Amino acid sequence: MSGGAEHLLHMLRSQGRFCAGSGSPMYGELFELVAGDVEAGGVFATILSGHEDAPSRHAVPLRLLGGLHRLVLDGRAPQLRRFYPSTGGAWDAASAWPEILRTAAANADPLRGALHQPPQTNEVGRSAALIGGLLRLNHGSDLPIRLFEIGSSAGLNMRADHYHYRYDGGRWGPADSPVTIDDAWRGALPPDGAVRIVERNGYDIAPVDVTGAEGEVTALSYVWPDQDARLRRLRGAIAVARNVPAALERRTAAEAVAGLTLAAGALTVLWHSITWQYLSDDERAAVRDGIEALGGRADARSPFAHLTLEPARDGPGAPIRFLVRARSWPGGELAVLAECHPHGPPVNWQ
Repeated sequence: MSGGAEHLLHMLRSQGRFCAGSGSPMYGELFELVAGDVEAGGVFATILSGHEDAPSRHAVPLRLLGGLHRLVLDGRAPQLRRFYPSTGGAWDAASAWPEILRTAAANADPLRGALHQPPQTNEVGRSAALIGGLLRLNHGSDLPIRLFEIGSSAGLNMRADHYHYRYDGGRWGPADSPVTIDDAWRGALPPDGAVRIVERNGYDIAPVDVTGAEGEVTALSYVWPDQDARLRRLRGAIAVARNVPAALERRTAAEAVAGLTLAAGALTVLWHSITWQYLSDDERAAVRDGIEALGGRADARSPFAHLTLEPARDGPGAPIRFLVRARSWPGGELAVLAECHPHGPPVNWQ
């Protein structure tokens, strides 16, 4: 077996293990079945042909199963609905797998097309980390906030102030929100208070407009089908998005950061969550340079903050941790605020 094929199998099985460990036994089993089919030279080997050497950051496995989920959601694969919990079904690998193979063979072209679409996770649970960080950053200043996000997808996390968060001993956010995030915060809780977001600007290489039916299906297709709480949050967030405007532009992360400016009398915040892994080394360097340039221009009247939820390691071979970190200018001090799951809650504040 070629090195590229081994790499592809490793990506499929690694993604399956991650999904299984993150509360999706369905995708844990399905990725293993797909990997076995690729090894045997089956229909998925044909569909994935040409992507054997794709970088891990392209998340080819998630693109593939996102495309399959889309066929179920938009009605092109009605025979699979009874196996997908997202459409009221019940997952049973032994019964579903023959139907999935037939569906894949009949829909090879759209599945190959899905491999060219970046995954759009729109993980609303991450809002628990981001809004908590924003409460920390703005505590005591109460400035209006200009919010910018790279890797924003549909921009749902930019509406984080319109979601309701519950935690032991309290709650934050509008009680009538269609999005409720339970067990949102633990530990040294963010300060209670209000945030006033006056601008919402998101940038993505493939932004999704969820205010229309097509965009809604796209967003839903990337949620693992057996994760009901995530699906509920996403559907609620789409309802919020239809009432709370946010600007979305097709730009790379580097282009977006290069175009940012500061404003007197407002806190300018750049945030992103589980985005860094999808950027090339060159683009990461460009984003870092842009952030440093913005920080260098910040002052007490025009402050700037960089807020992130991204993976980190203490050293080679150390386990990956997902940390909420922030830098604030003037000054540029780095602070680790919290640790959480890559999908968000519970966020353990430090």
